[in-house]
Amino acid sequence: MPSATTPAPTVPEAPHGEDRFAAFRNRRFLLYWLSRFAATFATQVVVVSVGWQIYALTNDPWDLGLVGLCQFAPAFFLVLVTGTAVDRYSRRMIMAIAVAIEGLGAVALVALTYHGLVTPVPIFAILFVFGIARAFFGPASSSLVVNLVSRDELANAIAWNSSSWQIAAIVGPAAGGLLYGVSALVAYGVGAALFLLSAIFALVIEAPSHRRSSEPASMETIVAGFRFIWSEPIVLGAISLDLFAVLLGGAVALMPVYARDVLDAGPLALGVLRAAPAIGALPMALYLAAYPIRNHAGAIMFVFVGLFGAFTMMFGLSTVIWISVPALMLMGASDMISVYVRETLMQLWTPDDVRGRVNAVNNMFIGASNELGEFRAGGMARLIGAVPAVVVGGAATVGVAALWAWMFPQLRKAQRLARD
Repeated sequence: MPSATTPAPTVPEAPHGEDRFAAFRNRRFLLYWLSRFAATFATQVVVVSVGWQIYALTNDPWDLGLVGLCQFAPAFFLVLVTGTAVDRYSRRMIMAIAVAIEGLGAVALVALTYHGLVTPVPIFAILFVFGIARAFFGPASSSLVVNLVSRDELANAIAWNSSSWQIAAIVGPAAGGLLYGVSALVAYGVGAALFLLSAIFALVIEAPSHRRSSEPASMETIVAGFRFIWSEPIVLGAISLDLFAVLLGGAVALMPVYARDVLDAGPLALGVLRAAPAIGALPMALYLAAYPIRNHAGAIMFVFVGLFGAFTMMFGLSTVIWISVPALMLMGASDMISVYVRETLMQLWTPDDVRGRVNAVNNMFIGASNELGEFRAGGMARLIGAVPAVVVGGAATVGVAALWAWMFPQLRKAQRLARD
């Protein structure tokens, strides 16, 4: 918790319609944004290709769930290590090394595909290495952005930081579907090249300064991130709400099943389905960059988490692509509100010397909500079918929004994202 002697940064009271490109006038942030964009684009291409390749190989939705589990497990087991490293060493270098390792993983996928695959086990092993790299990349990139911009630019930078993921998540899956349609070798090769480009952008960022933790390593300093989040009910409520909403409502892992078996389509349709949430989220991110949330932040977050669950149910029940895609777009727009509120709270309330450890915990929660959510979806689909798994998950998300609104009244009543 920020002490009386370490005040938390505040969002400037700029009028509506403020300069939406303010953060990009900072060269360091521009390079950072490009690095994050290239890494996310590459990840989307690789993940879409892996999902289609594994489902074509095994025809088992359980294996699609294992894709998420392999990527989440390292973030869970390394959470105490990654956060401490990010607070003690160069965040820029950790970013560069992490994406370089992911690039090597993409090269390994090229080699495996070229020699022929009869089992998905080698792919799972590579995805586990991906998960290790992402366990470091997540908290490093989330913590670095605060060191690159001024306080006046921070809210704008956070919105654009979210947009880098959204833009890549729009183009990346569609590109992955197209590239996989040409050849899996081409898809994985493009992914490897983009990871390399991301590492180069990270390396040429002018090294920023950040307040590094000088405390001697101990169990107390290692768990500081957990302790900080637990001590702040508003932060804890925002992170845990997003965790359980996406964990229960996530449908990404089952999109290969929907594309092939429910909608009777191919890899390109899978790419469109994967891109649809980001297509809906991007306009919301651009809107928030110019018109940040300044009032009723907590209530707005709960409303849109509930809508995320409702639109998930709509997608789950759809059997035609012209309903499925709009439902996913509305899911993405709703989720963008939750992401924006959570990330802004995290950066504005967290002291810089523990930011890496707090972001490592947050990264683990994000991994739990996404990758572990994919495992949940795959497991449920194997037991009760893909459509019931998605519909039940969406209904559970609506229930979580209502329950959390009752459990965390401080978050529900929160007006501003900055600490007063």
